Amino acid sequence: MSQHKQVGLVWFRSDLRIVDNTALSEAAKRCDQLIGLYISTPMQWHEHHIAPMQVDLIRRRLPVLRDQLASIGIPFVFKEVSDFEQIPQVILDTVQDHGISHVFCNKQYEWNELQRDDKTGHRLAEQQIKFSAFDDCCVITPGKVLTKKGEAFKVFTPFRKEWLNLFRALSPSPLPIPEPLASPIKKFKQNDISVTYPLADSMGWPVEEETIRQRLVTFCYEKVEDYHQHRDIPSIDGTSCLSPYLALGMLSPRQCIAALLAVSPMCMDEPEGGAFSWLNEIIWREFYRHLLVAYPSLCRGQPFQQWTQNVKWQPSSELLSAWQHGLTGYPIVDAAMRQLKQTGWMHNRLRMITASFLTKDLLIHWQAGEQWFMSQLVDGDFASNNGGWQWAASTGTDAQPYFRVFNPTTQGERFDPKGEFIRTWLYELKDVPDKYIHKPHLWPESGKINYPKPIVDHKQARLLAISSFKVAKDEYNPLI
Repeated sequence: MSQHKQVGLVWFRSDLRIVDNTALSEAAKRCDQLIGLYISTPMQWHEHHIAPMQVDLIRRRLPVLRDQLASIGIPFVFKEVSDFEQIPQVILDTVQDHGISHVFCNKQYEWNELQRDDKTGHRLAEQQIKFSAFDDCCVITPGKVLTKKGEAFKVFTPFRKEWLNLFRALSPSPLPIPEPLASPIKKFKQNDISVTYPLADSMGWPVEEETIRQRLVTFCYEKVEDYHQHRDIPSIDGTSCLSPYLALGMLSPRQCIAALLAVSPMCMDEPEGGAFSWLNEIIWREFYRHLLVAYPSLCRGQPFQQWTQNVKWQPSSELLSAWQHGLTGYPIVDAAMRQLKQTGWMHNRLRMITASFLTKDLLIHWQAGEQWFMSQLVDGDFASNNGGWQWAASTGTDAQPYFRVFNPTTQGERFDPKGEFIRTWLYELKDVPDKYIHKPHLWPESGKINYPKPIVDHKQARLLAISSFKVAKDEYNPLI
């Protein structure tokens, strides 16, 4: 008499890979047959300001994932609904259509995503269907890196110290691709992958597994050694450019660290080196995710520093538009914003400079910048984007002190001294001599170029920002 086969469903979200995928590995251990599922949610993406280029990257990756799953005997289903509200029903329908007894996924820690999973779990439980969600997107599980008092860290450096201690103790390593299933589902009708959402060309970012893996390995072998010296120079191709793959889970942070340790096994003990410097960025990524779990209000538009709710921001659609389109009259800011608009990516140093400019020089609310970045970034990631914006705006954890304001001109002179990056993106400044490239309005022949004069005076803007923050802090009463 044949034994009844256990059929499982693996629901993919921001974990579009089969290597080192906790939910997939657990499902393969517990079930005889598996089906993979991805659900696109255009209205939800719209509400979350997801960039058309990032959705295009997902669209291009899904057929790769489908083929990878097929290679281990797992068919793939693509479905589309408007938003998260409709997901529990879609999962239930899929479960009933295919006789599934257990649904597996990897956790997402943002507020709306947690609500979605909670509702889905309840609906499945009513039908006696198991639902298992695993910690997967962080190397160390959120809630595990705690102070001596058992509380979440609010500052990065002590968090990193404890994170490294835990990493050494646990030494987590990537999970292998599951073995092909012994008795896969034989007859299965594949459906088309077609996403209803505005798309922007993401072809600059390959989606093939081997190409992505090679990018990681090449970076670790050829660039990581100089990463600490090159990472702030936007004219040098010195960063890993792996962030879009981490954001969508085509790569895991465990894979990144394993590749790093294969090349630099001692990097954790060499804080001055390039390898540690890159590891530090991965730990920052973890820190921002851990904060979402410890402080869910961050997902609901709240600043980390409560007193900054009192800051009198000065909304201006005109100034915001000039910033968005790279027309501020500050070349390093404008070059960065045009790079973002054309490529969907921006160099990390430039993210800090442009964010400081919006929030301090223009005194425009950081949420306007946060939303604009999400709507443009191919590597859009809520935790990192929110954390970075709040850092720059001095409203977040580890925030730069409110009285520290980046000077966009001296930042440009320091990190793009000859204006190589600026000229790459601001064609109208190609003939401006090096001496004036950071202040083209002072060039005697500036009348010949079609480039705006500075939209604010940095010295005056800086003083206004500092006084606005000081007033907000002085007026704050936590008891009210």
